[in-house]
Amino acid sequence: MSEFIFEIEGTDFGRNIALWLALMAAILHASFGALQKGRHDPWLSRGAIDLNYFMIMLPVALFVVPWPEPKMWLIFFFAWLIHTIYKWFQAEAYSRGAYTVVYPIVRGTSPLLTIFIAGILFGERFSNVQWIGVLIMCLGIFGIAFYNLHNTSVDKKVLRMAILLAIFTGGGAAAYTAFDAFGIRQTYNPFTFIAWLFVFDGIVFPIVAAIRLKRMSNMPKLIPLYIRGLAGGIIAIFSFGAIMLATRLDKVGEAAVLRETSTIFAAIIGYFFLKETVGIIRFLMITLIAIGAVAVSYTHLTLPTKA
Repeated sequence: MSEFIFEIEGTDFGRNIALWLALMAAILHASFGALQKGRHDPWLSRGAIDLNYFMIMLPVALFVVPWPEPKMWLIFFFAWLIHTIYKWFQAEAYSRGAYTVVYPIVRGTSPLLTIFIAGILFGERFSNVQWIGVLIMCLGIFGIAFYNLHNTSVDKKVLRMAILLAIFTGGGAAAYTAFDAFGIRQTYNPFTFIAWLFVFDGIVFPIVAAIRLKRMSNMPKLIPLYIRGLAGGIIAIFSFGAIMLATRLDKVGEAAVLRETSTIFAAIIGYFFLKETVGIIRFLMITLIAIGAVAVSYTHLTLPTKA
C-alpha cells in the first residue's frame, strides 16, 4: 500500500484520491461525532476511544510498519502535545455547551486557521474561486452554530465560555492538521507516522478518564462505554488516517476545508438515525456548505482542456 502512495504523490490521480480521502474523513468524522453525542461524559468517551485505538495500533506500530527514523521522535512529541491540548479544550467545550452549538464552531474555525498555517508552512495558495468557496462554507457552518445557539436552553454565561473554548478547540484542530501534515511528509513510509501517532495520542486520556471515573459517585455502566469507545476508536483510525494521507497527497488547506463537509453528513445522520428535525434554516445553511465545498474542489472537478 505504501508503494502505491509513493507512486501517486504529486500526480493528478493522487490529488483526486486526496479529494475522496478528505470526503471519506468527513463522513467518518460526522459518525464519530454522532457516536459521542450525549451518551457519556465527554472525558470518559474520549478516554474509551483513545484506549481502543492505542490497543489496536500498538501491535501495528511495533510489528507491521517500518521503524520510525530517529528524527521522528521529536516530531511525535510535539504532535502528541498539540493533540493533547486540542482534546483537552474539546472535552471542556463539550462539558459546558450544547453539542449542536460547539461542534459547528469548532468545524468552522479550524479550516480558516489551517489555510493560513498551511500557507506559511507549505507555501500553499488558494484561487479566488476556492476562497469564495471557503467563505461560503464557513458562513453555512457558523450559521448552523448561531441558529442552534438561539434555540438552546443552556445558560448563556456557561454557553459563552463553551463558545470561547470551541474557538480554541478549532485552533487546536488547525494546529494538529498542519503539524500532522508536516510530520507525515518527514517520514518515508506514511503508515509509520499514522501508526505511531495513534499510539502516542492514546496514552493520556485513558488515564484522565480512569481518574475521573474513580471520583464519580454514580459510575456509568462500563460495557456500553467500552463498546462505544471501540467503535469510536475504529472510526477515528480510518477518519484521521484518511485526512493525514490526504494532506500528504495534496494541499493541506484544501483537505482541511473538505473535511468540514462533515457538518452536512452530521445533519444527514441526525435526520435519518437520530430522528432530529433539520428545518428550513439548517437546510439552507447545509446547502451553503455544499456549494462552498464544490467551489473549493473546483480544481479537481474541472476537466483538462486539450492543447
